[in-house]
Amino acid sequence: MATIKIKQVRSRINCPAVQKRTLDALGLKKLNRVVEHESNPAILGMIQKVKHLVEVVE
Repeated sequence: MATIKIKQVRSRINCPAVQKRTLDALGLKKLNRVVEHESNPAILGMIQKVKHLVEVVE
């Protein structure tokens, strides 16, 4: 499978707890951090849930 890089571009302040947990599950704890994950349906679903806070870096 291909790997994708995910970068947090907006703050988690004032986000619902569900979205904060999703960011933690992705490994994003601070702004402008980049993490690398395998592209699978679970990860893509998490990205979709917090798409307004992150960007996918190709």
